Amino acid sequence: MDEHVDPLYVRQIKRLNYEIAIRAVGRLDAPIKGALDPEILKWCEHKNFLLVTNNRKSMPLHLRDHLAEGRHIPGIITLSKTMGIGDMIQELVFLAEASENDEFRDQIKPMPIL
Repeated sequence: MDEHVDPLYVRQIKRLNYEIAIRAVGRLDAPIKGALDPEILKWCEHKNFLLVTNNRKSMPLHLRDHLAEGRHIPGIITLSKTMGIGDMIQELVFLAEASENDEFRDQIKPMPIL
């Protein structure tokens, strides 16, 4: 989760399925708060984590640059402006449980995905 995503997402996803591996920017086991998007993409690539963000404006540009460097990313999910938080949390849990490992590789997918 990027640092601008409400921490409620992490808590509720873990409540629904504690086995889902989830990290949030600014926590000890993730990039520091204020990390630049290109660094977050490199961390996601190295640690094999999808990025969940509400950055719909500049993230496509950062992804393009990331891929142009010959790099890859497991994927980026952008949160919806119109879906409710509860529905997005449910969908994120479902995606974590049911998606193939490379299903979103090098792509940005806006919610709703289902």
